[in-house]
Amino acid sequence: MGRGRSWRRVALGMVAALCLSVGCTANEARKESTRAVTHPSVSNPTERHLGQIRQLTFGRQNAEAYFSFDGRKLIFQSTNDWTKGLAVTTKPAGAGLGCYQMYVMDIETGHVQMVSTGKGATTCGYFYPGDRRVIYASTHDAGPDCPPKPKRGATYRWALDDYDLYAVDLDGGHFERLTATPGYDAEATLSPDGTTIVWTSVRDGDLDLYTMKLDGTGVRRLTDEVGYDGGAFFSPDGTRIVYRASHPTKPEEVARYRGLLAQGLVEPNQLEIFVMNADGSGKRQVTTNGASNFAPFFHPDGRRIIFSSNVGSQGNKGRPSFHLYLINDDGTGLEQITTEGHFNSFPMFSPDGKRLVWVSDRHATEPGEFNVFLAEWIP
Repeated sequence: MGRGRSWRRVALGMVAALCLSVGCTANEARKESTRAVTHPSVSNPTERHLGQIRQLTFGRQNAEAYFSFDGRKLIFQSTNDWTKGLAVTTKPAGAGLGCYQMYVMDIETGHVQMVSTGKGATTCGYFYPGDRRVIYASTHDAGPDCPPKPKRGATYRWALDDYDLYAVDLDGGHFERLTATPGYDAEATLSPDGTTIVWTSVRDGDLDLYTMKLDGTGVRRLTDEVGYDGGAFFSPDGTRIVYRASHPTKPEEVARYRGLLAQGLVEPNQLEIFVMNADGSGKRQVTTNGASNFAPFFHPDGRRIIFSSNVGSQGNKGRPSFHLYLINDDGTGLEQITTEGHFNSFPMFSPDGKRLVWVSDRHATEPGEFNVFLAEWIP
């Protein structure tokens, strides 16, 4: 994301939750020693659920950090180039990467390892069971450079670049392409039992959710409403899926959506949270506030959902604020979780439910900077 963009463009760019700008150079993956900084939990008593907050990355854009199955590692995307010896505690020098590449961090030691090819654009990484293999989306087969950014318009537009899904061992072995259809395939996550992938694809002419086996077989379409469906995660017991969606209903809205889709574009400025059964049945809308609600993830109890939203900024002029909220899966009991910074998103609970990882601009030293934070979860 360009630093010259207004805050609204930067924030809504992250709302898309799919990396808009991604990867450039660096071919060798090697570990770099890193160190986290702890911010005392008493620094903001209004964030009562977050204790011993640790900042894990420093500088540029770092996003979508997700736990390994054992809770010891994180996979995340970053425009910092650690393959050139840049530690996360060092202020970045030079231009950095033009778009995101994919990295794995050992939470205890801080070692960071690049797991993508260093070419094209990457986004949305996730671990396979056993934590020795990962899946992510990349455009490197469509070309080695960062995809072009869409022209600015009156509202934020997100380019549907030609992503496909790939799986690779952490040591670079057994590199496997899982999708090969034209257009967008991204936003993949796995079921808790490690047997099923859910992701978003445009293969049937619309942005819908699909599931498949780990080897790419057994593809099944879950959604068929006109509009965007994406950012899906399974419930802790694997029986349900939570996701974000934007479904135009008025004829002029549908026509506009389809016209942009034909150009490889979408305007994700209004999103609501939905839940459904893992087989696609029983779809139900959770939020109805008309805001940009995205990045949902189930609470460990399986009955509540944590997500990011600018609902508190509706009607305000100037810089919008995106914060984390907790809500019951029936749409009741909305509770704000974060209050610091102007952008908080991509939350995920650790497998044991004791920690929360998310991305925030708190403590940022430059405009457009986003970092990964880790906290103890206080019930």
